[in-house]
Amino acid sequence: MKRSLIILIGLFTNVMVSQQSITLQECYDLATVNYPLAKQSVLLDAQNQLEKEVVSNAKLPQLSFDAQATYQSDVIEVPIPNSNIEPLNKDQYRATLSVNQLIYNGGATDASLDVKSSQLKTKQKQVEVNLYQLKQKINQLYFSILLSQETHLLLKAKQEQLQAKLSEVTSGIKYGVILPSSDKVLEAELLKINQQLTEVESNKVSLIETLSSVIGQPLSASVLFQNTLVETVLETELNRPELELFQLKKDEIESNEALIAKQNAPKLLGFATGGYGNPGLNMLDNSFQAFYTVGVKLNWNVFDWNSNKKQRESLSINKDIIDTETETFKLNTNTELNQQQNEIEKIEAFITSDLEIIDLRKEVLKSADSQLKNGVITSSAYITELTNLYEAENTLIKHKIQLQLAKANYNVIKGQ
Repeated sequence: MKRSLIILIGLFTNVMVSQQSITLQECYDLATVNYPLAKQSVLLDAQNQLEKEVVSNAKLPQLSFDAQATYQSDVIEVPIPNSNIEPLNKDQYRATLSVNQLIYNGGATDASLDVKSSQLKTKQKQVEVNLYQLKQKINQLYFSILLSQETHLLLKAKQEQLQAKLSEVTSGIKYGVILPSSDKVLEAELLKINQQLTEVESNKVSLIETLSSVIGQPLSASVLFQNTLVETVLETELNRPELELFQLKKDEIESNEALIAKQNAPKLLGFATGGYGNPGLNMLDNSFQAFYTVGVKLNWNVFDWNSNKKQRESLSINKDIIDTETETFKLNTNTELNQQQNEIEKIEAFITSDLEIIDLRKEVLKSADSQLKNGVITSSAYITELTNLYEAENTLIKHKIQLQLAKANYNVIKGQ
């Protein structure tokens, strides 16, 4: 019973492996998660969190410790005879601990935090843009594999047809209806097909390995690539992540403008200093003393030679530059869309004529098949017509895959 269960599990596993398949959308999703660049998003988030904590620390009390020992060549003396006031020692010592607390800085700290948030959004969107640009590479690999897959099936069909014809020819030779050695021509063609199958399979394995490295997912040579029809909506409205990136860059500039506007705001701080030294605050007491001071301090940069204004003007120019980059991107992308649409229409016209050619080739092959059976033509003539039909069918498959690729690229260019 246990042995039977193991066999059943093994059979089930083999069926699951043989049925392994993948779609184009799944390749997109896997690349977004597994491509090495995707890890940057988490790293950027962690980095930004640390930077924001550093900025937020400005709101916390700032502690500083100072200690010094000096020897002076001269000291202050009180020029009063018989005053009993001892002059200061020339060797002096002091240690202080200071606390500074920011009370008000015009919102500059919060503005700095806003800048950090804007920078994070911009960097993460840049990662998304870079990952999005992988889609066309995935399209090329996926549909090249799909073409190999369909070509392999067509070759197998041709192989089966030739093997069936070889049996007929062998029987015809036996009964003297068909010329001797006609079977050799068919056998040579079958060997040629085996070579073509090997080449197609080798190319497919190489393409699968490349795609596997891009999407970060191991793929076996037996995996089935789904030939799902790609739907497109021919419109010029763009939905690319680059457009969001341009807007985020402008948002980042605006947050920097807000920060610069607050940099010249008055800053109010409270402070306290405690210390121990010789002398202390009482310069007339020549001994070690403890001391402290507390107070508030106002700092206001009243005039900065228009540096602040010029910085904001520079940022405004940056926004204009981004606007020109946006318009250039839209123009180039719409041009690509038009080219891709023309490509789609051209391939659709090819497919229409391919179908007509195949119908004609089938009629010719049907006639050749009858003539071969009756010994009117040789196997070589039959193979020529069979190859012509195969090439026409192969061209149709190639055009259908190219149409799918063109539509997939159209969707990527548009941002669908």
